[in-house]
Formats: sequence, C-alpha cells, structure tokens
Amino acid sequence: MIKNINKKKYNIREIQNLINKDLLQVNQIIEKNIGKKVPLIKNLSNHIFSAGGKRIRPIITLLTANLCKYKGNTHIALAACIELIHTATLLHDDVIDESKLRRGIPTANNVFGNKSSILVGDFLFSLAFELLVKNSSKPILQILSKTSSTIAQGEVMQLSTIKNYDTSEDIYMKIIEAKTASLFSAASEISALMSKNNKKAQNALRNYGKNIGIAFQLVDDALDYNGTSIIGKTIGDDFREGKITLPIILCISKANEEEKIFWKKTIESMNQNKNDFNTALKIIEKYNAVNLTLERAKKYSSYAIESLNTFPNSKFKSALESLAIIAINRDK
Repeated sequence: MIKNINKKKYNIREIQNLINKDLLQVNQIIEKNIGKKVPLIKNLSNHIFSAGGKRIRPIITLLTANLCKYKGNTHIALAACIELIHTATLLHDDVIDESKLRRGIPTANNVFGNKSSILVGDFLFSLAFELLVKNSSKPILQILSKTSSTIAQGEVMQLSTIKNYDTSEDIYMKIIEAKTASLFSAASEISALMSKNNKKAQNALRNYGKNIGIAFQLVDDALDYNGTSIIGKTIGDDFREGKITLPIILCISKANEEEKIFWKKTIESMNQNKNDFNTALKIIEKYNAVNLTLERAKKYSSYAIESLNTFPNSKFKSALESLAIIAINRDK
C-alpha cells in the first residue's frame, strides 16, 4: 500500500527538476511547431499553454523512458505529442462544457470564441500526429491513434450521460477510463516500445498509466463537491452542468424518496435554484460520498505503484511512485 513506500518521495517541483532538460526541450518543440504563419493559432495556443499546468502526461513519458533506460531523443518528441493531444482535448472540452475558467484564467473559448477554439484544437491534434509520423514506430503510432479515438468515444459517452439520472457506476468508470485514463496509459506504455522492452514491462507501464489516470479523474470529480476552493475551477461546476460523477452516483444509490426527487429535479430536469448546490453538499456529506470517492482514488493510486514492482529501484521509479501519490493529494 502507499503508506508502506519507504523510498525517497518527490514533490512535483523535484520531479520536474529531475527531467528539467527534457521538459525544456518538449516546450521548445511545441513552440517551434505552433509557428507564426497563422497568428490566431499562435495566440490562442500561447494562451492555453501559458496558463501553466504541471505537464503530468509528458512527465510520465519522460520518466518512464528513463525508467526503461531509453537512449535517444525520440521520447522528447513523443512527450510533446502527448501534451499536444491533451491540450487539444482541453480546448474541445471547454467548448462542450461552456467553461469560463481553466487554471485560474479565462478559457480560450471565452477569449477567442468557440469556433476558433475548436479549429485550433483540431490543428493541435493534427500537429501531434504529424510529429508522430516523423518520430515514432508503427506500434507507437497505433497506440496513440487508438488512444485518440478512445478519448473521443469517452467524451461522446459522457455527453450522453449529462442529465441522465440513471447513469450507472459501471458506465461512469468506462467514461473516465476512456476520456482520461487512456492518454495516461499511452503516455506510459510507449516508453516500453521505444526502449524495446518485453511485454511484461509494456503491460506494467500500461497499467501504471491507466490506474494513475483513473485516480486523477476520481479526485477531480470529488473536489467539485468538497466545499472548498479549487485553483482555477468554480466549485459545483459539475452539478450546475448536470454531470453525473461518482459522488452523485453513490448518493443516488442510497437516496430516500425525497432525495431521489431532489436529484431528478436538479440533475435530470436541470431545475436548480441558488440553494440547491448547498442541499446537494449536505446530501453528499450525509452519505460520505466525497470521502468514498477519494478512497477509491487511493486504491487506484496504490494499483499504479504496484504496477512498477517489475522494475528495479531507481530515482525514476521513486518519482513515478511519488507522482501516483501526488495525483490523489492535489490542492483543494
């Protein structure tokens, strides 16, 4: 379990410093390829990239490449591809969700408009695959192509569950595995292919990424109902958008008749007043739904750490283990 890890624990700054040279090159590749030919593309891209973010997904690629003792530069280009795919999905997500803030600043769609955000998101997707063709093998290209379609399927699945009171826990888990965990998984797995590791290592890294991705999304969904401020996010956005996430699913499964009526009114019918979110928080607290969701995230974080047991101890393995812990202990 996580509490029994006795090796060095890294914070996110120390992890970034461990691969700082590689991270700088990732950023340089992104900046170089965004280019200056179309000012709107550069301006909008700079807007979202300058908002910060911890670069968790490309960091996973860089750390796992070092874990696998990869020798070469391909991991840097592939980490840039991973970040471009992720950023493209963020641009599309913010349009779909009609989001106003991301990472504490106005979203690109809020500043530049929905049409521009969608088109630049498409450009970043295309750019990622242009770089992939130049810098990867066919197996890696197959993994990331499949991942991109899986992410899109996950987004469509989530769209179909909005305002859907009857969304099951099983469907919810399939959605977060597709829309979030699949890219984490790919970011990790491709390092085994770059390094020509065996299937055991490839499976281990795939599972590491998948489990840390699930943990990451579970924490995100829990924090929307924790009653405190989240950096760059408005508390209760999921509730106000009618998104069915695990805290609500857990409450609905235990709800009395009065509570079932409340959830149908506020989520299914989207008939919400200014006091309804506070009522939702009270019900969520009654059923301990936030803590249960966070406990589930801890379980997946533990699975991620256990997936690395096949690898010998190293500073990169310790950093990956630490990253799995950081994923469930983010700012609230």
